[in-house]
Amino acid sequence: MTHNYLLEIGIEEIPAHIVTPSINQLKKRVTDFLKDNKLAFDSIDSFSTPRRLTVRINGLADQQPDVEEDAKGPAKKIALDDEGNWTKAAIGFSRGQGVTPDDITFKEVKGTEYVFVHKEVKGKSVTELLPQIKSVIEAMNFPTMMKWADYDFKFVRPIRWIVSLLDNEVIPFSILDVKAGNQTEGHRFLGHEVEIKQPADYEATLKDQFVLVDAQARKELIRSQIHQIADDNNWDVQPNADLLEEVNNLVEWPTAFSGSFNTKYLDIPEEVLITSMRDHQRFFFVRDQAGKLLPNFISVRNGNSEFIDNVARGNEKVLTARLEDAAFFYNEDQQHPIDYYVEKLKKVSFHDKIGSMYEKMNRVRVIADVLANSIGLSQDEKHDLSRAASIYKFDLVTGMVGEFPELQGVMGEKYTLLNDENASVATAIREHYMPTSANGDLPESTVGSVLALADKFDNLFSFFGADMIPSGSNDPYALRRQAFGIVRILKEQNWHLQLNVLQEAVSKQLDTENAAGGVDVNKNANEVRQFISDRVRQWLDNQKTDHDIVETVVNSSNTDILNMITAAQLLKESRTTDDKFKDSIEALTRVLRISEKNENKNDLTVDSKLFNNDSETELFNHVKSIQDADRDLKNDYEKLLALEPVISKYFDETMVMDKDESIKNNRLNQLTVLSNLIKPIGDLNQMIVK
Repeated sequence: MTHNYLLEIGIEEIPAHIVTPSINQLKKRVTDFLKDNKLAFDSIDSFSTPRRLTVRINGLADQQPDVEEDAKGPAKKIALDDEGNWTKAAIGFSRGQGVTPDDITFKEVKGTEYVFVHKEVKGKSVTELLPQIKSVIEAMNFPTMMKWADYDFKFVRPIRWIVSLLDNEVIPFSILDVKAGNQTEGHRFLGHEVEIKQPADYEATLKDQFVLVDAQARKELIRSQIHQIADDNNWDVQPNADLLEEVNNLVEWPTAFSGSFNTKYLDIPEEVLITSMRDHQRFFFVRDQAGKLLPNFISVRNGNSEFIDNVARGNEKVLTARLEDAAFFYNEDQQHPIDYYVEKLKKVSFHDKIGSMYEKMNRVRVIADVLANSIGLSQDEKHDLSRAASIYKFDLVTGMVGEFPELQGVMGEKYTLLNDENASVATAIREHYMPTSANGDLPESTVGSVLALADKFDNLFSFFGADMIPSGSNDPYALRRQAFGIVRILKEQNWHLQLNVLQEAVSKQLDTENAAGGVDVNKNANEVRQFISDRVRQWLDNQKTDHDIVETVVNSSNTDILNMITAAQLLKESRTTDDKFKDSIEALTRVLRISEKNENKNDLTVDSKLFNNDSETELFNHVKSIQDADRDLKNDYEKLLALEPVISKYFDETMVMDKDESIKNNRLNQLTVLSNLIKPIGDLNQMIVK
């Protein structure tokens, strides 16, 4: 016999962004609860609205299965005294297992005899176990937690009712003063309290009370209503997925409607209009079939269509007030030149332990200049980069960004173009924040990519220099995301950059121009490089790179991020395609290990006159050919792998640690020179080639 069980947690309205993660968490916890209690079931349905989190377990077993098991107790020498009588330990163990000492047997485990009892455990019934599901609710956690009244218990919002129904029988338990029953609440304004007869009636019962509990069905209804309005008006509406998810988690009974605003506001940049509608009012913006933004919007009401025109007019008034503010700031901001806002940045703090935003821009200009020379930008690109770096934060002190912080960078681009700056400068100002998330869009322009790198490097140098280094999950300034952005940009642009060389050059140039603003780039410099290397590890892990290859390349002597990634790709490809990969890596690893015995690594002169056999000469010539050829990591790697027979012959014929000190040192030098060619690939000792 199987059952259906319904668990509904009725709560005050949950923030929209928490609803979906919360129901997913509840479903997983209930699934784990059933598995831990060995209760079989067919499936679990989940339902959610802003006011309820619900799961329905279908085909739930009547009870746990009966099991037979052997319980292990103390060792025999502890269970019996010297006279062969049961000790307190044996008596206590048997009593705890619900048997007597007469039921004890002995079994040997790894050479030692232990006490065992064989017992049959009858499975508990589902009605006996389900009240414990209370612990599932109490264990839930959320980004924000609340306490209410005089209780210490915390939940995302106060719990108002609980439905706990097995078929047509209430499974009783209580959380605080809320007792589980079979009564649920309908829509806050359109419905009323109603009884759930049985779990299968859940959706239909609440639909009669103006609640659509199936989140996916509710979302599809919203989508179809939006498309219907768009079709009726010949509009083009592409509902943003995140906004659709948010709106879906704001309503229980959705009714879409349209509204409009004065065409004069179309003179404002459309990014401002879209932000006002989408981000602030949760409206869907509208375009015509040619892609032009229209003075209309679509919104969704949590209710029916009664008095919907009044609802639309109210939303229009709210949006108009927002747009009126935007129009004022847009016009007011244009009354001053860019230099006016740049000057104001001198009084804006970047961080109280670091300095002003103006000082930050000075550092970024220097870092950008160093990067431009390293990467090889053209003179025109350098000119635009320098201008962009000198002004790129100016929009932070404009009225528009003060009102709409999410438009930083966007308004910088708009105002820069209005001030007749080069389009390249304007684009770079918008792109320098990118990527804004771990997998967000990257800058597309060259100047924008370099400015984004410079800004992110300055953040790392500044915060690490002030000893504000992320630890554990603590990263208040999102430095991990910014370092990951550096890795992604360098990879995307295929730019080589030695981190240690960059740090030295930046430090020197900041001192020369007196532009450090109190930031010591050299402080915690090694930690900065390690921090970025850890982001390379993250990037490679995301690419499903073998763990040993990841550890090999991030422990390279090479601080060039692109080379680390390239080395990982080369190792990964060779492992699957080269039959002699194992032999080659073992030969190169042997070179690395023995070269570590060379105590003198400053003078690596190799004297061919001290060679005693042909293998030394052959290895010397091959290494020299690598050094003299056009150098890049891929060519070096292929040539080093091909050295395996030469290296093997060398070790077969040569005793490196010769009794003659000069010969020994010469051979160690020869291997160290080769080792220095290997190390940029990575620490091959980390490779697993068995």
